[in-house]
Amino acid sequence: MRGNRVENGENSVEVQRRNGVQSIDRAVAILRCFDGRKPELGLSEIARSTGLSTSTVHRLLGAMQKNQLVRQTGTKRYGLGPLLLQLANSGAMPRTLRAAALPFMTDLRDEFDETIGLHELHGDHRIVAAQVESNQELRRTYTDIGVPIRLAYGGPGKAILAVLPAAELERHLREPIQPITTTTTVERADIEQELQATRLRGYSESKGQRTVGIYAVAAPIFDHTQQVVGALGASVPEVRMDAERAQLIGARVREVAWQLSTALGATAEGVRAVRPDIRLG
Repeated sequence: MRGNRVENGENSVEVQRRNGVQSIDRAVAILRCFDGRKPELGLSEIARSTGLSTSTVHRLLGAMQKNQLVRQTGTKRYGLGPLLLQLANSGAMPRTLRAAALPFMTDLRDEFDETIGLHELHGDHRIVAAQVESNQELRRTYTDIGVPIRLAYGGPGKAILAVLPAAELERHLREPIQPITTTTTVERADIEQELQATRLRGYSESKGQRTVGIYAVAAPIFDHTQQVVGALGASVPEVRMDAERAQLIGARVREVAWQLSTALGATAEGVRAVRPDIRLG
């Protein structure tokens, strides 16, 4: 009998643990309902968005309100709470893509001792927003930080192109592409083949297509909107980059770019709803 009591006690603890995890999952689902277009939501709206019953949502909102995760803005209407704003303003949460990316970039640079670049999507172009340089004597150094670059040129641009919605991609590929090196891909069929390979691998490759002597690999970055906002790339002198090392660095760039994306609020389900054929993480 004593053994049964211990066993029942252990089962009770396990049930409590599962219930606690479930409550956290549901609270997070509620927080994800809010965004810039929906800063305030009613009880029934949250219930519909999460698939939870109104009674369950009401109970969770009460607990979340006590912990300042949500606030009541009107009769049965809620918004994000002051605790989240306090955390954002404390510096604990990065406010820009560059600030969020720099620790990831530094870790990648330290791992391979190659230059890591952050490429932001700006309208129809990308810009080099930041770099963490290699410590090696022969290294890649970006001299065009902030300069608009067409997405069709180079690995980072291809990483972004590969995950754009079909209508946007079509617009980019419609315009003729002029070669800027002897290996620049200019034919539409060849570019589409490169983009398909990028989706299958989860990262792009560019061997001297934009800068002679540089072998680049890059992976897309997504944010809480589940849309691509840029790319994380490694640029390596060709003399240090054979196919095997390109695959190794490319896979790590893909993994780290996805870690950064999740830190920005991206989810696998959300991204694949826009681009179901992309490999993540």
